[in-house]
Amino acid sequence: MAESSSNNRSVKWRVSLLVIFAILAGIGFLFSLIKGSVEIPITEILGAVTGNNSHIHENIFMNIRLPRTIVGALVGINLALSGAILQAIMKNPLADPHIIGISSGAGIAGIMVLVLFPGYEVFITPVAFVGAMLAAVCIYILAWKNGIRPVRIILAGVAVSAFLGAGISGMMIFNSDRIHNALMWMVGGLSARSWPHVIMIWPYAVGAGILAMLSARHINILQLGDDVAKGLGVRVELTRVVLTAIAALLAASAVSVVGLLGFVGLIVPHAARLMIGSDYRFLLPASALLGVALVTICDTIARSAFAPVELPVGILMAALGAPFFLFLLRREL
Repeated sequence: MAESSSNNRSVKWRVSLLVIFAILAGIGFLFSLIKGSVEIPITEILGAVTGNNSHIHENIFMNIRLPRTIVGALVGINLALSGAILQAIMKNPLADPHIIGISSGAGIAGIMVLVLFPGYEVFITPVAFVGAMLAAVCIYILAWKNGIRPVRIILAGVAVSAFLGAGISGMMIFNSDRIHNALMWMVGGLSARSWPHVIMIWPYAVGAGILAMLSARHINILQLGDDVAKGLGVRVELTRVVLTAIAALLAASAVSVVGLLGFVGLIVPHAARLMIGSDYRFLLPASALLGVALVTICDTIARSAFAPVELPVGILMAALGAPFFLFLLRREL
């Protein structure tokens, strides 16, 4: 009886935290809509939504600020979910699509489309997904030696990321007349993101996001260990492949829109895990909501702090994420 009461309190606490995270995500979203080189009052935002406002702010809101904020929110969700899944299936708290090279795989594939086939941007996301999956397979092969160890995953990921980064640099050198878009990809940013980019990312965000949420039970079982998971009837290796594909699709769809935006998948799942625990039924939605809050708030700060000069959000995320990664590295090793 006491154990049941304790479980009920734990569930209520976690649900309460999810509500708080949802409020933070809403604040970040609204903050992104209001703030910028031009500040838009909430009353004019409401007027623009209802169509009762003919002010110039309506054009800024509907065609610039709103699509950019939606893209930022979806990117935050995708990268946070991807990082949370990778940390579970690789049994590595340092796993992140950017650090271990999956984002680089998506990036080099996407840049090939941008540079070599600029008229076929609609295919960037599926091509980036293929690149991300190939990078993930390479990392698994390089890290496998009588099993997978967290340190080997990181080392293999860094090696794959460096190799793919060299490929990206070489492609940019040999196509120097067409590298402007590719150069922005290297940093990661939301500048000039508009409705076509929303259309490009949302089907993948919704589809892969739903699959990620539905996989929470299998991820929880995997965390019990391979032997226990097999005893419970889970096909461990097939489950890992499917979950890796989901994580790769989430990362690839984000990379295809904003470029190599790093550390979201590292910072957000850890912050969520510290507060809400390791139960993926709660950790995944918590990561998604905190991902929205982090990316939208950081993007708003990046574009407002040095106005009229706009700082790519990837620079701010690197400034936050690199020290956090070093802290985790010293704690885990």
